[in-house]
Amino acid sequence: MRGITRGTWAAGLVAVTLTAGLTACTGGESTEGEGAKACSKGTYAWSGVRHTEQLTALAAPVSLAKTTESYRAHLKPVGDAVHRPKVTGVPAGVGAAEVIRALGAHLKVSEPLAGPSETGDAEADHYFEAAAGDLKGAYYSWSWIGLVDADFTYTCGSAAPVKGHVRTWDKTGSGFLSCSSDPADRASGRTAARESCPDGSKATKDA
Repeated sequence: MRGITRGTWAAGLVAVTLTAGLTACTGGESTEGEGAKACSKGTYAWSGVRHTEQLTALAAPVSLAKTTESYRAHLKPVGDAVHRPKVTGVPAGVGAAEVIRALGAHLKVSEPLAGPSETGDAEADHYFEAAAGDLKGAYYSWSWIGLVDADFTYTCGSAAPVKGHVRTWDKTGSGFLSCSSDPADRASGRTAARESCPDGSKATKDA
């Protein structure tokens, strides 16, 4: 289980964030793989690194008619997509986990990127709890995943370079904000506001 940190935003948002990181692959040792020459300690050249954020779960619109100190929102998965780390063009003798670790080293992340055994789907019984005090009016709650895509060229010894692609993630989180506050600073939060807040709400302006 990867580490979780919690923080509270002034507008009432409690964010849950997971972050990630690793070490690189160097050298030039080679062995015979199945049908191809395996080389397990090569070097990577990374390109086209892209960070995107996707909404993974959304609560039903929250409307509090009277002041309350806390609220528990049921976050329902958005769509049926399940995110799994994927590496195409895995070099012989290396493995997908090693490629992802090398990408983490390149990005200098502080905790490991999501590995092949992890899934980024939103749980059916996932809840978000806010305890900011004096809650009243319309609110929205959501969860998100921060995806990382990158292309690589792997070079090892005298073997031909291998080209491939990685998709994984470095963080996930949840949020709870008032529809009367400024638009969220996360793309997923602005999407959530458009889906959940009343028409004309401040949170949906320019979102």
